[in-house]
Amino acid sequence: MPNVFSRRRPAPRLSAALGVLTALLLSPVAVAQTGEGGSAVGGLLPLVSVGEKWIQDVESYTVRVSPQDAGKPLGLEIYSPTFNLADYVDGRRAAGYFGDELYKKNEAFDTTFTLVGPDGTVAERRYGQNREHTWDSLFAGGLSAGTYTLRVNSRGDGKNAYALRVASPFALETSDFTVNARSNTPEPLLAARLNVTPDWVGKTVSVLNYDIDGSQEAETFVLQPGDKRANLTPSDNGKTAVDRFTITPEMVGEWQIFIRVLPTTRQYSNAVRYSFRLGDQPVTARVGGFNPPAGAKIDNQLLVDVVDPQGRPIPGASYTLVGTSAVRPQLPPGYVPLSSTIVQGTGNIVSPSEVRYQPGFTKVRFVARAPEGQLTVDAVALYGDQRIPLTGVPFEVAGRTLNTPASVPLLPGDYPVKPTPIPGATFTPPLPGRVADGTAGKVTIEYRVLTDVTLITAPDILNACDVTQLTASARTDFPYRLPGRLALNLPTGWTSDYPLETSGEFSGGQPLRLKVPVRVCRSDTAEAVLSPIGLRTTGAARVQNPGGANVTRSVQGGARASLNKSVEGGVQNYQVRLVFTVDSTLENVRLIDPLPTGGSTPVVRGPLQFQGPSLANVQPRVDGNAILLSRVIPGTYTLTYTLFSDLPADRVVTAPDLGW
Repeated sequence: MPNVFSRRRPAPRLSAALGVLTALLLSPVAVAQTGEGGSAVGGLLPLVSVGEKWIQDVESYTVRVSPQDAGKPLGLEIYSPTFNLADYVDGRRAAGYFGDELYKKNEAFDTTFTLVGPDGTVAERRYGQNREHTWDSLFAGGLSAGTYTLRVNSRGDGKNAYALRVASPFALETSDFTVNARSNTPEPLLAARLNVTPDWVGKTVSVLNYDIDGSQEAETFVLQPGDKRANLTPSDNGKTAVDRFTITPEMVGEWQIFIRVLPTTRQYSNAVRYSFRLGDQPVTARVGGFNPPAGAKIDNQLLVDVVDPQGRPIPGASYTLVGTSAVRPQLPPGYVPLSSTIVQGTGNIVSPSEVRYQPGFTKVRFVARAPEGQLTVDAVALYGDQRIPLTGVPFEVAGRTLNTPASVPLLPGDYPVKPTPIPGATFTPPLPGRVADGTAGKVTIEYRVLTDVTLITAPDILNACDVTQLTASARTDFPYRLPGRLALNLPTGWTSDYPLETSGEFSGGQPLRLKVPVRVCRSDTAEAVLSPIGLRTTGAARVQNPGGANVTRSVQGGARASLNKSVEGGVQNYQVRLVFTVDSTLENVRLIDPLPTGGSTPVVRGPLQFQGPSLANVQPRVDGNAILLSRVIPGTYTLTYTLFSDLPADRVVTAPDLGW
């Protein structure tokens, strides 16, 4: 009696009718129609999921979607996903037997197929029991690039045989899987295809098989490139056999792994697990492919499409059954149901999210929309107290490049906005825009404009009351036009008959300029101001001395004294400097400094500032046109004062003299 872990029952050999059906299901011609490709040796084995007491609880298959194949229809289909109660009845198998076996009568058995990817569950469907072999489309739509896993898990004491296929260019791959060897014809059946690559040369490939139940049950072998056959060791009941191959260049290429149930078998079917290893690491092989037998029924089959308004399958969507006659969509979070339709079959539409149907072949389509809002992005230039809208500024959001202003339809969530740098401006990255279903978020990119103002005085050294030209310029590298007003502020003694301000626009490569001729009668500084940002700068001009005079006198005992007078400045404020040098001690020295005459206002001498030898007792005081020094010792004495007069520079200089 075989070990129960093998999940099979003794049975007589195949009947003639079953042999015909098996040949139809697994013939090389039928396999070729699937695009998977058969073998001249035989057809494809069905896969199987064992419910209890098996070495592998969950069968897993991998589908890889490359970037160039993203969005192409996956076409993932299952033949015989349900458990057929008529497959193995009363200790014998019925015509059309595919491998479903229940070991405890009146016990529930179901199988769940779950397709998961990088973003979670794509599709999940649980299949119960029936009395027919049908086929179903688990997921027909396109997928984004990434690796996806199909998990198959059965509950109950039995096994469910099924077949899988995907559309070209995709393939189902696995490193550990279970097949259902269930034929006693002499025809070997294909279990998997292993691709041996050139970088494996010199490494060890191991092929493992579990629970064949010995050499009297089946033979298994590998067909290597060049049709070179390498027999594998059949495993014993509940045990694993390992065959190791050191890869040579002649072995590079596709390996086909076969199993043939021998006439000496005592079982209807035999669940066998294969595993592949490169060194001690799992390595995947291709499995799957099928064609439903001609005449296979699809009655009582429910096909459910959950699509968006454009008819595209919604990733992660599925459906649930309510009782035995109602179906509802399972939507990803936030999706809003729009409508439901009975495409084929009969029933009633209860709501956009529920349909009641009559038993039979029924196809239902649910339409739902993704939660969607908008994100509005604009840009402004911060210029003084103004916010100037900017159009055509590129930015990135959600992997797209757009120009401001723009409204982008997006799923709810937070979306970072990446601005594009603009010459002549700085920006702080804005906070992510928040989008909610049915609402619009907003992000404003703020560019702070950089400008500079210059003021050039040419010439900047001139004679009193000569004319110079002031040139004020507002500049920026910012490519958008900015409004501006340039104004000049002139100090006292600087005059002009021309306008002292101008308004206009400036931008990168196009400055705003103000040129004004100005008469300068004193050394001072003018100011240029750019509005509305209040940016200021200055420009200076120096007026050469308006004049000067000198006097030298001889005093008692042959000593000498000299007086030098100089005048600087412009109209109304002249700086007078008297330098007195003496080589003897003198009493009551008089520095004669007449004030100029004329003008519209009286001439006024400001307070005296005095510097001289610290031991001298000078005590200067003004007496009319003279400045009295009570006592001087040898040395140099400097007296300065401001002369207030509206006389021109050429009339303020008077000749000095000395007395005592």
